Amino acid sequence: MRREHHARLPRTCLAPARRHLAALPSTLAAVLIAGVLVALTAVPAGAANHGVPAAAPPAVAAGHGVPPGAGSAAVRGETARAVRAHEKARARVDRLRAQDALPEKVRSAERRRKAIRAGLWDVLWAVARGTGDPVAVDPSGRAGRCPAARTRSRAPAGRDGDWTAPTRRFRLSAGYAARGSHWAHRHTGQDFAVPGGTPVYAVGPGTVRATTCGDGFGNQVVVRHPDGYFTQYAHLSRIDVRRGGRVAAGQRLGLAGATGNVTGPHLHFEVRITPYMGSAVSPLPWLRRKSVDVGG
Repeated sequence: MRREHHARLPRTCLAPARRHLAALPSTLAAVLIAGVLVALTAVPAGAANHGVPAAAPPAVAAGHGVPPGAGSAAVRGETARAVRAHEKARARVDRLRAQDALPEKVRSAERRRKAIRAGLWDVLWAVARGTGDPVAVDPSGRAGRCPAARTRSRAPAGRDGDWTAPTRRFRLSAGYAARGSHWAHRHTGQDFAVPGGTPVYAVGPGTVRATTCGDGFGNQVVVRHPDGYFTQYAHLSRIDVRRGGRVAAGQRLGLAGATGNVTGPHLHFEVRITPYMGSAVSPLPWLRRKSVDVGG
């Protein structure tokens, strides 16, 4: 597994982000850094964790869609462009490998992809830290007194490492980038409508990055996969894994529920470039690249 990028930004210093963002267009870097400075000075630590003020009406507070504290439309737009730039760079790496291109050409394309991700990572980490996002400040869930797994789930016997859907017997409901009164801006994941208590599974092998609770996502698990992407499983009624543990494809992470800001039981599933909000990509095409077709 490739070494994970670890942000080393002090909360009041953005020098590492500037170094990483040097690989991005200068206007993008400037807007992102300026947005973080505004967010860290203007957004209270108690602000709602789904990109809306804590006092927002419940129908809006239930939404997902922007990184906490990144309230500026300009910052949201530039962050979205950074995500698209990363995905374009990732697609280029995939094409070069499929074409059996020269190793140096592949390495150069991969360096650019990693530079884009590193810059986005540092910026979103700074915003998440400044606004108290539990994935950034309490990834084990201990400070939030999250329900700890009494017994750890086990890897399913006989699996050959194939990727899988995050749950079973579901109905796809709200999709990625959907608009509606339940979200402050746009929906950042794919919702799987299932009854409460339905098992939720890791879509692929990886390491548990976070098991948190207490914000709008309720009880959630974030898993880092060998390709560097992260998957998020939110609104769980129970968590069956612990931070730092390794999981296999199809291993139970917990049970679907209705914790956090929801209108009913379901699984909110995201795919992210970093562990933090603001770096989500469309989940269904990502799953299809892993030979998992859940419809939609």
